[in-house]
Amino acid sequence: MKKQWAKFIIVMVLYLLFLYWVKSWLGLLVIPFIYDAYITKKINWKWWQDLEGPMRTVMSWVDAIVFALVAVYFINQFFFQNYVIPSSSLEKSLLTGDYLFVSKVSYGPRIPETPLTVPLTQHTLPIGDLKSYIEWPHWEYRRVPGLGKVELNDIVVFNYPAGDTICANYPYQTEYYRMCYDYGTKIYHEQINPQAAPIDSLSRTEQMKRFAEYYNWGRQYLVLNRNTFGDIGYRPTDRRENYVKRCVGLPGDTLQIINHIVYLNGKANKEPDNVQYSYDVLFNDGATITSDFCEENGITCEDLGLSDADRKYFRSEGQIQLTQQFRNNRVIMPMTEATAQVLASRKDLVQAISPVTESNPAELYPLNMVKDWTRDNYGPIWIPKKDATIKLNLDNIAIYERPIKVYEKNDLEVRDGQIFINGEKADSYTFKMDYYWMMGDNRHNSADSRYWGFVPEDHIVGKPIFIWWSSDPDRGLFSGGIRWSRLFNLVENIK
Repeated sequence: MKKQWAKFIIVMVLYLLFLYWVKSWLGLLVIPFIYDAYITKKINWKWWQDLEGPMRTVMSWVDAIVFALVAVYFINQFFFQNYVIPSSSLEKSLLTGDYLFVSKVSYGPRIPETPLTVPLTQHTLPIGDLKSYIEWPHWEYRRVPGLGKVELNDIVVFNYPAGDTICANYPYQTEYYRMCYDYGTKIYHEQINPQAAPIDSLSRTEQMKRFAEYYNWGRQYLVLNRNTFGDIGYRPTDRRENYVKRCVGLPGDTLQIINHIVYLNGKANKEPDNVQYSYDVLFNDGATITSDFCEENGITCEDLGLSDADRKYFRSEGQIQLTQQFRNNRVIMPMTEATAQVLASRKDLVQAISPVTESNPAELYPLNMVKDWTRDNYGPIWIPKKDATIKLNLDNIAIYERPIKVYEKNDLEVRDGQIFINGEKADSYTFKMDYYWMMGDNRHNSADSRYWGFVPEDHIVGKPIFIWWSSDPDRGLFSGGIRWSRLFNLVENIK
């Protein structure tokens, strides 16, 4: 009995410390059940052990699986989770196929907003394409104390802010809001008002009205074409896709990108060691690229723009020939400056190489604003900070509309050139949360804050600590596909 009391006291101390940490005293209701499990034993917790035959075996497995799922849910929610790099947006700092150990404790875990969810899923069940969570109950955002805060140049895992609304048939690769503006613009100028004046010739008030029309026409088009796009759905904050980027702007900073260099409050921020930009590379017709050359210089099949069939050929043969007739020998390639210099020196492979600078301002955040910004020359833009107040006007309302209206849940509208928040005329706003600016190290191949804006603090998931596994998608598992040199590398050391 003394042994049982000792176990009970240890469990109770740990449990009470946990409740104190998360400030959730509703959990005190569980204490009588813990007491019974260790001391009184009035409830037959192992009732299935009284069964005989196959049912006892089945129930023992069910018991073990349920315990494991509860433990995984608890650990993933409050302490750490696994994350795999799905794309090249952080290359060559983090590589596609890197598996990360992500600490929730570093910035403090969030109390789950949608607590009833299937463990090891983000938003969809692996079978049946059904939601893996129940939207009720829905708890308001709250974060418990962590070991620190997001620091400048941290690599951070967060929920995709623009992923709140999705089309069921385009859930990942296409942003709903961009689709609304794109389709709405096309419909407006082709069907509604073909003689409409260019939007950049309008006054700021007229521009905002026109953008609102674009959005509304596009939204109606998506609804009316449900067979193509699927139902339009909503995802709570903690059920949105997980992204990983580098934090290049903190709350209260004024950020500007000048000739692809990020400036904070007028001072240049250090670029990542392995930062990449796009280059226009004209290979010699018939140039042969070997897998050894690619591995030495960090060039992937994705960088070369190879098709699935060409990737299979490249993996099996260890080389590929780029020709005008069968494979495009002119490629827009992301690469580091060092790799660009190597390619430029290889006259046997490359005929010409030059940096790519052009981009479409209409693709950049905010979508409903006429601007001359580009991905390499962007801003200036002030990053909202909790309890800080900003003056609002027609020149900046498009930038701060989404934080005020969507993330902080206010009713915002512009009428007759005036701004109204929650029904009252407003010329300023005080923010309730901190916001961050996230960018990928693969600067020309990263869907980041330049395209969808600020990351609110309630979207922050955690901090990657180390790479626990890394597999090269361009190589087979048993033919050099395991990147042994990357295993257990600390992410903090990737500058």
